[in-house]
Amino acid sequence: MDAGAKPQDRYVVGVDYGTLSGRALVVRVGDGAELGTAVHEYRHGVMDTTLAADGRPLPADWALQDPDDYREVLRQAVPAALAASGVDPAQVVAVGIDFTACTVLPTLADGTPLCELPDLRTRPHAWVKLWKHHAAQPQADRINALAHARGESWIGRYGGKISAEWQYAKGLQLLEEDPEVYARAERWIEAADWIVWQLCGVETRNVCTAGYKGLLQDGHYPSPAYLAALNPGFADFVAKIDGPLAQLGARAGGLTAQAAAWTGLPEGIAVAVGNVDAHVTAAAAQALTPGRLVAIMGTSTCHVVNGTERAEVAGMCGVVDGGISAGSWGYEAGQSGVGDIFGWYVKHAAPAGFDSHEALTEAAAAQPVGAHGLVALDWWNGNRSLLVNHDLSGVLVGLTLATRPPEVYRALLESTAYGTRMIIEAFAEAGVPVDELIVAGGLTGNSLLMQIYADVTRRPLGIIGSAQGPALGSAIHAAVAAGAYPDVPTASAAMGRVDREVYRPDPERADAYDALYAEYRRLHDHFGRGGDDVLLRLRAIRNAARRPAVASSAETTTDPLEVPA
Repeated sequence: MDAGAKPQDRYVVGVDYGTLSGRALVVRVGDGAELGTAVHEYRHGVMDTTLAADGRPLPADWALQDPDDYREVLRQAVPAALAASGVDPAQVVAVGIDFTACTVLPTLADGTPLCELPDLRTRPHAWVKLWKHHAAQPQADRINALAHARGESWIGRYGGKISAEWQYAKGLQLLEEDPEVYARAERWIEAADWIVWQLCGVETRNVCTAGYKGLLQDGHYPSPAYLAALNPGFADFVAKIDGPLAQLGARAGGLTAQAAAWTGLPEGIAVAVGNVDAHVTAAAAQALTPGRLVAIMGTSTCHVVNGTERAEVAGMCGVVDGGISAGSWGYEAGQSGVGDIFGWYVKHAAPAGFDSHEALTEAAAAQPVGAHGLVALDWWNGNRSLLVNHDLSGVLVGLTLATRPPEVYRALLESTAYGTRMIIEAFAEAGVPVDELIVAGGLTGNSLLMQIYADVTRRPLGIIGSAQGPALGSAIHAAVAAGAYPDVPTASAAMGRVDREVYRPDPERADAYDALYAEYRRLHDHFGRGGDDVLLRLRAIRNAARRPAVASSAETTTDPLEVPA
């Protein structure tokens, strides 16, 4: 297809890699119309209890994936989306992808995943570590303590703490628990960059993940001296993550013959540089203007917002020049558990008659604010922002014999809104304004939850005009990579969509939530900032209790898994 053809005759494909599945979306370049979509669930899902290769148990807080599940999305979802769209593949001019982050894997220099080498197939550290792999918290604690002790300038750009989810904590865990696999890992790469490598045969590192997860600031990574002070064997880590740096919306390369065979797309079309699912959604929601915060709400929530000035915001995931779009400082924050918390309650705690989101939401919506007498902390999967500690756990206060399931459910919904308000207030206190909240992701369909967020945050709440925000965002970047638009903001204006101020805060409910939020903050600081470390002690007791079973299963091997997190 001639890339110079009219926009209405050109199409792009966006592929969104989530936690449990990948989705492909066919989009018209001229107006962003979504013409066909398909989803492929990962065959291995999330390996958080056992390793698929041999069934051995995994230690606490592990979360692994199989990289071939990602290739299978290209083989299955992309052709299915094309078929559903009715678009002639010859009219597709580019493909773009986004991925959960920080999802990383060790590979050889040619991109071969170490878990696909026969002799490393049963070594857990050779597999992909999903974003929600939280077993590297001890390494994260050391990374942070040493950075402050040495006065490393970059630590302030990440709110003063590096997350256990990021590249360095996971890489240090790899070194210390399986040094052989670490030594054989010639590349340590974000899955977003790896799948682009699979598509175009060219290794790139996108500026988004390099900045937020790879600690690249002002053109420099942390120094070898700092890394060696963490562990002498860690001094070479940057060599594993450093690669050709590429801007968002740039062309990484052309689709290879192999990838064309997988996808049914024309060989040689543009492959856009990889991106993160949250950050790419800002373009889809027409939210690149500073002050418009996008909350991508699914299993977890990522909060991204552009600012005109660089500021250091305590407890944030990072501030990166051009991390969301060129010309602005991109800020990221997040909550490690949101939809996962609601799903946990429905699946494991709600009794018959209330074991669905629909039933619980309907009953919870009838309650006046505060009538349940409950406050919860949204830490069922640890805390990403502001405390940056994944050893923290959930809290529910105020239960009585009169408490009923819909009341607990509503308290859990509210707890996540309080966590988002904490993030918004931290941005504002640091001089990063948040004027408007725009929500994307699978939870936008719950009107009760959306109204709670508007009331709790006291801000108008818009809804992205697409059910496939990340995939649409990837398609927008693909259109730029193909040369259909000069830059991402221009493409966003033409192809993105949002319904603004769908929910407005109700003053009376907002006042009632202020009182509950004050209690949330007291609990947050008590359990998260040193008032009582009982949650950390309980986590240590749990991990110790699980250690014998894991260790005994590994005694017959030389696998370092017998040293659990």
